[in-house]
Amino acid sequence: MPTSRYDALIIGSGQAGNPLATALSKAGRKVAVIEKYLLGGSCINYGCSPTKALLASAERIHHITTAPEYGIKTKGLEIDFKAVVGRKDRIIEEMRAGVEKNLTREATNITVLHGHATFTGARTLRVDLSDGSAQQLTAPLIFINTGTRPSIPSIEGLAESGFLTTNDLLDQKEIPEHLIILGGGYIGLEFSQMFRRFGSRVTIIETSEQLLEREDDDVCAAMQEQLESDGVEFVLGAEVRRVSRNADGIYTLTAHTSTGERRLRGSHLLVATGREPNTDDLGLEAAGIKIDEKGYILVNERLQTNVRGVYALGDVHPGPQFTHISYDDYRVVRDSILHSRRRSAKARPLPYVVFTQPQLGRIGLSEKQAQEEKVDYRVAVMPVQYVGRARETGHTTGLMKVLVDQRNRLLGAAIFCEQGGEIMSMIQLAMAGGLTCDDLQNTVFAHPTWAEALNNLFAKLEKPS
Repeated sequence: MPTSRYDALIIGSGQAGNPLATALSKAGRKVAVIEKYLLGGSCINYGCSPTKALLASAERIHHITTAPEYGIKTKGLEIDFKAVVGRKDRIIEEMRAGVEKNLTREATNITVLHGHATFTGARTLRVDLSDGSAQQLTAPLIFINTGTRPSIPSIEGLAESGFLTTNDLLDQKEIPEHLIILGGGYIGLEFSQMFRRFGSRVTIIETSEQLLEREDDDVCAAMQEQLESDGVEFVLGAEVRRVSRNADGIYTLTAHTSTGERRLRGSHLLVATGREPNTDDLGLEAAGIKIDEKGYILVNERLQTNVRGVYALGDVHPGPQFTHISYDDYRVVRDSILHSRRRSAKARPLPYVVFTQPQLGRIGLSEKQAQEEKVDYRVAVMPVQYVGRARETGHTTGLMKVLVDQRNRLLGAAIFCEQGGEIMSMIQLAMAGGLTCDDLQNTVFAHPTWAEALNNLFAKLEKPS
């Protein structure tokens, strides 16, 4: 088999691989992008974009059902779920087409290969193409951007009974009658509120005693209270030990709880218990690339593996699995390779948003983390109902919570309210710019805006009890 030579090989077309291919191409490098599934990676195809498109439809439903509270009378509600899914599909198809256009028509020096890549050595790949043929490629630089897939727990009867992953649920054409969700992380929470508003009965089963294990207790309690008010049911501290499905397609889950055994029944079962890396079929052993016990590729602060010239980008290496972190991985390697500027993938902010309504925006230290790290801090917590904009718009659910150090520098924030992600981003910008809580408390914000809440929030700073 002849060998094709490139300057760089990129396995996977996700949020790090695509912009990197373009940047290398503009720098005159000859690049090959190998994609096994769909161009655009998980974010575009079965992650952020399709989920948020469906959440937008669910939010419109909520606007209609709550319209009488605002003095607006409505005459019933009819959901065309196929049209809801169709809107999502059109958005994703347009985004995917945009990626293809960028890689194949707008950029030069980029070859896109649809197929599966495996290492045959430290600098060589075999690509089994979707048309049945195969190629051998070599390059001094290889970037692994293969992402993750749903992790399926080992539960008796689960595999035999069948289940839905988040990928599957995004393509459902009918609204589930009763959706049971295994997992109380942010993915499970977003889907729970979404399908509850579509009209499903929804039950979340979580092994921990609270939702969102990385968050403070008061934030978790506020999130649970909101979702329960939407009608989502919770079974916390529960270990599912057996799953079965009868001839009518009804699932029965047997779970062990602190109060004894419980049986839960539903029409659909979503497994949202985490993700695992797509590394087991890459032939990493042929290249000598090291992985951890979970299969994630080990990297240093510059995202280099232990094999010279081989990098791992995005969710495939250990760390937070967010699109914006994957994109920053691209910037780290771009600056290192093309601009001789050293940036660290370890020392960077880690913002994220849970896109329920209201949103939960998080940046920096939580109170729990500050205590674990023995950081001397003050904390301010303010219920959203005290914010003028909240009362005027009717979005009074939630709280704002910030931590500052003894020099009044911002340490972190959890903003659980309408537009919580945007307000969190304001605080992140303030942190990046070195502003203190005094600066924000005394800033003249337009009235009445959500931002104006920062004038009052920091007035509530006090030492933790």
